[in-house]
Amino acid sequence: MSNETKNIYFASDFHLGAPNHESSLIREKSIVSWLDHIKDDAAEIYLVGDLFDFWFEYKRAIPKGFVRLQGKIAELTDKGIPVHIFTGNHDMWIFDYLPKELGVSLFRKPIEREFFGKRYLIGHGDGLGPGDRGYKFLKKIFANKFCQWCFARLHPNFGIWLADKSSKTSRAKTGTSDESYNGNDKEWLYLYCEETLKAKHYDYFVFGHRHLPIEQKVGTASTYFNLGEWINYRTYLEVSNDGVTLKEWKN
Repeated sequence: MSNETKNIYFASDFHLGAPNHESSLIREKSIVSWLDHIKDDAAEIYLVGDLFDFWFEYKRAIPKGFVRLQGKIAELTDKGIPVHIFTGNHDMWIFDYLPKELGVSLFRKPIEREFFGKRYLIGHGDGLGPGDRGYKFLKKIFANKFCQWCFARLHPNFGIWLADKSSKTSRAKTGTSDESYNGNDKEWLYLYCEETLKAKHYDYFVFGHRHLPIEQKVGTASTYFNLGEWINYRTYLEVSNDGVTLKEWKN
């Protein structure tokens, strides 16, 4: 099967580590089974942020766990399948460990891609659109090199515990998965898509972060997809020569 006939896959917001080890492990095994299912017809795989409910790389230490997912990603890249990982608001402190050890490409901002003649804008989605000034300010602090250096001075046992508590608070504020769509005028990622289209055309916008599976027309010729999350929905996007489909994984 040539790459021209293979599919592109997107998923986001695994939040591994939340809400506890037992349920996270079940979810991780489900994600691995999904990756096993798609690997034979995948041209590329995009994991669009918040893979982990918390992640920080010390110089010689990383958070415990998640070895099944990491091993599966390494297997995929060893087979020659490109895997692209975006940092989210919960795992923005991914640095060079995953690219070096797993062979993935890492992105911190939205990127443009073209698949089957259609133009895509892909990103996690945090900090985009109007409002949310408090988080945007906080994100600048977290991305500051000096602040990262200061955090790295904390002992991992304390630093990871502290950040884990912060991640749980952040995830609660993002919105639980039983929220409904608020309407286009209140959905800030939809508003971001509208504003972006004034300057440049994209056929599809693909984001995570919102925790709600969304397929919504923008203007007359564009579509906004939100990938949802895997704590409740286990949704993913499949892009093929036949079209774009938001699906649910049931293993």
